[in-house]
Amino acid sequence: MSGSVTARDAAAGGPTRDGAAGTAPVPHAAWLPPEAFRALGARRVLVHGDGPLVDTVFDEVVRACAGHGGWAGRTGVGAGSGSSADGPSAGGPSAGGSSAGCPVDLVLAVRGADPLPSAVPAGATATPVGDAGPLGDEGFLCSRVDGVTVVLADAPAGLLYGLFHLVRAGEAAFTGDRPTRAHRPTLRRRMLDHWDNVAVHPGSGQVERGYAGGSIFWRDGGPRGDRDRLRAYGRLLASTGVNAISVNNVNVGVTEARLLTDRLDDVAEIADLLRPYGVRVHLSVTFAAPVVLGGLPTADPLDDEVRQWWHDTTRRVFARIPDFGGYVVKADSEGQPGPFTYGRDHADGANLLAAALAPHGGVVHWRAFVYDHRQDWRDRRTDRARAAYDHFAPLDGRFADNVVLQVKFGPVDFQPREPVSPVIAAMPATRLAVELQVTQEYTGQQWHACYLAPWWREVLGFRPWGPPERTVADVLADVPGPQPRRGGDLVAVANVGDDPFWCGHPLAQANLYAFGRLAWDPCLDPVAILDEWIDLTFPASTVGDPDLVRATLHAVLDDSWRTYERYTAPLGVGFMVNPAGHYGPSVDGYEYSRWGTYHFADRDGVGVDRTRATGTGFTGQYPPPWSQVYESPERCPDELLLFFHHVPYSHVLHNGSTVIQHIYDTHFAGVEEVVAMRERWARLAGMIDRAVHDRVAERLDEQLRCATEWRDQVNTYFFRKSGVPDARGRRIH
Repeated sequence: MSGSVTARDAAAGGPTRDGAAGTAPVPHAAWLPPEAFRALGARRVLVHGDGPLVDTVFDEVVRACAGHGGWAGRTGVGAGSGSSADGPSAGGPSAGGSSAGCPVDLVLAVRGADPLPSAVPAGATATPVGDAGPLGDEGFLCSRVDGVTVVLADAPAGLLYGLFHLVRAGEAAFTGDRPTRAHRPTLRRRMLDHWDNVAVHPGSGQVERGYAGGSIFWRDGGPRGDRDRLRAYGRLLASTGVNAISVNNVNVGVTEARLLTDRLDDVAEIADLLRPYGVRVHLSVTFAAPVVLGGLPTADPLDDEVRQWWHDTTRRVFARIPDFGGYVVKADSEGQPGPFTYGRDHADGANLLAAALAPHGGVVHWRAFVYDHRQDWRDRRTDRARAAYDHFAPLDGRFADNVVLQVKFGPVDFQPREPVSPVIAAMPATRLAVELQVTQEYTGQQWHACYLAPWWREVLGFRPWGPPERTVADVLADVPGPQPRRGGDLVAVANVGDDPFWCGHPLAQANLYAFGRLAWDPCLDPVAILDEWIDLTFPASTVGDPDLVRATLHAVLDDSWRTYERYTAPLGVGFMVNPAGHYGPSVDGYEYSRWGTYHFADRDGVGVDRTRATGTGFTGQYPPPWSQVYESPERCPDELLLFFHHVPYSHVLHNGSTVIQHIYDTHFAGVEEVVAMRERWARLAGMIDRAVHDRVAERLDEQLRCATEWRDQVNTYFFRKSGVPDARGRRIH
């Protein structure tokens, strides 16, 4: 982002704590305002079970009941210490269940050695029809029988997720009868990577690709120290199902490297604050740590001293943080050290760390983002899109069980439109994580409203082997198929900062929420997820016209990703952004760069030839039928045409338009859609919280300015290249 935009971001208004200037702002409640707990908090609730996560559940229930007039009781640890708005045990149930005259509306219980409370109706313990599988550590059963809503779990984490399921359901959780249904996460690890720097980096600042202020973890070389903010963040994550984070940048600097050793207590403090919400902490580490921190002359993964250093260091990490998740590694990429220095491959490097983590149950997320970042723009055979497959596909089957190869969803770099990475289909014997980007690096940097869940849902629903074979989500979920499969995780680069609204743009909160929900269940409908977020963030009782608020938010967000695509780079070509921050247009900004991000526009046509017949051969990395579909300009989907083919401006798309007319039409249409967004949003003045309304209005003004600049620069560029006028006669400069 440019400096001027960053300055506007820093100056934007929002709520602040009471007190003198310079105190930390009070964060917006996001999708967990007190009013979202009204349905639950107005009931008589019994919590059953022991342990820190059950304590969290009970604390949430007590807070909700205190705010909305219900009461709460608990069995197990603290049995009989019910709580309500009137004080401990006021009107509460007895330790064994409900007392005479005090029936229970809701029971949240961990099944186990202790008998369930008598308040649980017999029918609530029935096995769901057609689903006798284990719940696991995070699953839960939910039912409503004889006027009692019941959530049962086999482990405390399941009870925590069951609680937030009820919050999302609202009053619907307490009406009618509902048969028992099992709820389980589809993916075992649902993780956010924070690209936060402990020390301010001269190039990337406190947060690399951060568009929401400073870090919530670090400030000027040390811990930020805002414990309340971290607890609030853990609560937001738990409510969506996120269960893991890494707390520092994958580009590990000297200060950040020390988090592994003498700065470990700083990581432990974060882990202590997030543990009550079921969130495990991971750490990005430098592959050169034995040299940088240990004083060894080498980081060779086959060196015995190096192996011992990692074993000893990792043992100390787990002694300090017993539930530590593991390491995240960016190696041999964009200047980060890696095994190539020693003539080793990525399996050697990843397995080194995996061996150190295995005795403690930890994992290493080894990023597949490895490519030549010093490419000669004159060389048309070297293709950045090929790199991850070329490096990693030959290593399939060589990675240890606790290595998770973390693959960006597309083959290049989080562009608004890319094909799904072929690596996902190429490594059946390797655990994979698909990496998304919640922070809007290439999608408007949280100045543009751009709801990304529809894009992510397309990626997760993509079938790498064609219909009717498995989807990407099936691959990650270890759904059986014709090949061996190891299962995997969903990971995303986080988008929060110390901005009062967490994400800079209040509507960007929807992306953070949607990531967690899709990681829990990749089959969820993005429109339904947005409805959940609206219901929680803008409860009907807190806004002037609930129907207008809902309709406006859908009008602004539903198609906003495609709107952004329309007014930026066309037909999948990508990277027409300003290299200085990746914000705003610069059509040739990367055209003669070392980064391998080209569009090859000339007087005759535009696009990158990645075919086997005449181009880089990238299409051959896909299995059939996609290798044939992408090879053919006639069969290739229009939205990816320029990613795979260099075509004339006169090439006719499937919709009957030529490429050049499509460029003109979409860029004009995209700006018109942003105008409509802004007009719709203006109608909410006085209907919702003023700080939220004003911040979004400010951002929409900037989105319109920037979209107009995109339209005019892109259309003018291609008019001057092609000499073909707009068939509709609109003004092009």
